[in-house]
Amino acid sequence: MTVPHHAAGLSWRFSTWWVILRTALEERLVYRGDFALGTLMRFLPILTQIFLWFAIFDAINAQQGNTRESSTAQIGGFGFRDMVAYYLLTMVARAFSSMPGLASGIAQQIRDGEIKRYLIQPIDLIGFLLLTRIAHKLAYYAIAVGPFALVFFLCRDYFVTGWPSASVMIAFVASLLMSFLIGFFLEAAIGMIGFWFLEVSSLLFIYMLFSFFLSGHMFPLTLLPEGIGSIVQFLPFKYLAYFPAAVFLGKIPSEQLPMEMAIQFSWLVFFLIVCRLAYARGVRRYSGFGG
Repeated sequence: MTVPHHAAGLSWRFSTWWVILRTALEERLVYRGDFALGTLMRFLPILTQIFLWFAIFDAINAQQGNTRESSTAQIGGFGFRDMVAYYLLTMVARAFSSMPGLASGIAQQIRDGEIKRYLIQPIDLIGFLLLTRIAHKLAYYAIAVGPFALVFFLCRDYFVTGWPSASVMIAFVASLLMSFLIGFFLEAAIGMIGFWFLEVSSLLFIYMLFSFFLSGHMFPLTLLPEGIGSIVQFLPFKYLAYFPAAVFLGKIPSEQLPMEMAIQFSWLVFFLIVCRLAYARGVRRYSGFGG
């Protein structure tokens, strides 16, 4: 029986993807000790935030004549316990959406000519990098689940509303997965600028600066002034950290949640198309010489 050509091609493609994913996963698991230690260290900066917000809410309670136990003080819709839970959840979200070294790595491969190996071999650059990142995240979470579980167990009292409903939990997981893909395609698109400019480090620095402030990693976006906050709501950065955390904590009204999920998905499609177009256009103007 003859195997149809298109079926054989699809089978070969899946086989190639599996080999790339398995190889990258085995490579990443070599660094499991570094992953475990890095995860614990990742939570240390939160202590500074907790102490800072504790002092702020304490001052508000003193001004209002409330005790800590009876405090109803809120800032931007977040009480003190909500604020701590928010920072813990943004750490999870950023662990999904952050892509350290992706954009700079692509730009360097273009500059050094290493990218030509993807042009002469039947391997798609973007697909290869995506599988490598998936392997990295799988290896990271396989090792980091212990430290994450420990920290969340110790801080369980800060989650005053408990576990969200099943539908909200599904939305939370979906928002995390889309934040991973948005982060990947966004940074990959920035790296593709290397086809036009030799150096993208300054542009990358500006992106990292905006991402740090506007993703909600530093503080909840509801704390921004109304005018600035309205503009930030239209940007994709909030889906990298703020939105998944807000979904888990029930800060997104249920009637708005489907629309917000659709907007996040739209940003994912947008950056996927931008990344693909930038790569296709960049390859047309790329020239490689030598061995």
